[in-house]
Amino acid sequence: MNPVVIIPTFHTGRRHRPGSNAVATYDHATPLNEPGELDRCLTSLEKVDDLGLVVVLVSAEAAISRQAEEKVRAIVAAHPQLNVMVVGQDALALIRQRMEQLNVGKLDYEIGLSGYGATRNVGLVVASVLGFDAAVFIDDDEVIDSPRFLHEAMYGLGKLTRKGIPILAKTGYYINDQGSYLSKWEDAWYNRFWQQGAAFNQWITAAMKGPRLSRSNHVCGGCLAVHKEAYRRLAFDPWIARGEDLDYMLDLRMYGSDIWFDNKWKLRHLPPESASEGDRFRQDIFRWIYEYRKLEYSRALIDLQQVKPESLEPYPGPFLEPGLARRIAITALLRSFARDDKKAYRRAAKAARKEAQVFAERNCAKYFSFQYTWPELISRVEGDQMLARALVNSALVAHEAMQEGQPMPQAQAPASQSAKAAQPMPESQPRPSRQPQRPPVAPRSTNIDPGATTEIRLNLSDFED
Repeated sequence: MNPVVIIPTFHTGRRHRPGSNAVATYDHATPLNEPGELDRCLTSLEKVDDLGLVVVLVSAEAAISRQAEEKVRAIVAAHPQLNVMVVGQDALALIRQRMEQLNVGKLDYEIGLSGYGATRNVGLVVASVLGFDAAVFIDDDEVIDSPRFLHEAMYGLGKLTRKGIPILAKTGYYINDQGSYLSKWEDAWYNRFWQQGAAFNQWITAAMKGPRLSRSNHVCGGCLAVHKEAYRRLAFDPWIARGEDLDYMLDLRMYGSDIWFDNKWKLRHLPPESASEGDRFRQDIFRWIYEYRKLEYSRALIDLQQVKPESLEPYPGPFLEPGLARRIAITALLRSFARDDKKAYRRAAKAARKEAQVFAERNCAKYFSFQYTWPELISRVEGDQMLARALVNSALVAHEAMQEGQPMPQAQAPASQSAKAAQPMPESQPRPSRQPQRPPVAPRSTNIDPGATTEIRLNLSDFED
């Protein structure tokens, strides 16, 4: 198989600012004036066997997007042995222009560099355009220790289980800074109504004792491999505040597929300290209430498989049951008495009572409408040579400007709508005459054998729901 590694990286102009936009608020956005963890991640990738193209997706507020992209390109330039394509606003503009020419429709919210789900969708589009047959997502605050990381990622992908079920998406697991795969959950009185960490620990403890591959109830978005047959059919949900990885698993189940857990595929997750644990919990409130409403709405769609909380025991089923909003609001209130981040937890409790529920009701149906468009979009851009050349040439121009110490070239102003309709995208961009100091971005460069899949556990009762 020929996988592309995709790394979303999120940047902000300030150290911490509670976001009014639930979707565009991130767990660990890197302040523009701080180095962040991307360089450490890229360093760890240098020793990975059979590594082909790495795509870095740069998400930042509009006011600092160009500075963020220049910062990321400078970090990438310190790793000349890696083959990296940086995708920022200019590359996104090329994608959107081509989508318009192909009459796909306007999907700026659904496919963009704002929000977890929309940013991952850009990565899937790039993977499809450049002809890869698998996308491996990692996060910029992770470290890869095994040279065989990609071989482990590809193990079993695209194969069939003994029951003939295709393995089209799989996840590994994180090792934290204490060398454990267990959540650092605190058994305290204020967590009585929200024992998320305990439920996760119960699930992963059992999964680690089982065969190598088993049907998963959890997804690590920074250790996720998706076969092209999955991402041809299914996009990430751009309306979920966080947890878009677990949401993708639920979406796959609704649309007749699944995600598998590989208990031999791992990496280290070393995130920076959260600026505000209360504001992060507020994002969780938006996430879980939205997920609950989305699953409720899906039951009215006759062409989807039903996903019931009882099929998701011990995790995350208990967090998708009736009474969710009340339990999560009580937890936020209790933590506001006991934890240091009191004001943020009070904001979270308020969000559970109104804001998050209004957001969920307003948006829970939108993903399913988007899903009608996504397969057609992918079928039109898959292997599109015109867009592929434009993306590669744009990356080379920016790289050469960086090598010469010049500012990143400004994107040309878009033509009028009528002019765009009349003219095709140019097949190349103006380029400096001198040769680049490293090989051009190469869409295809690996061929990893996914191996046999003899260690598969399948709980057939799960498929009888």
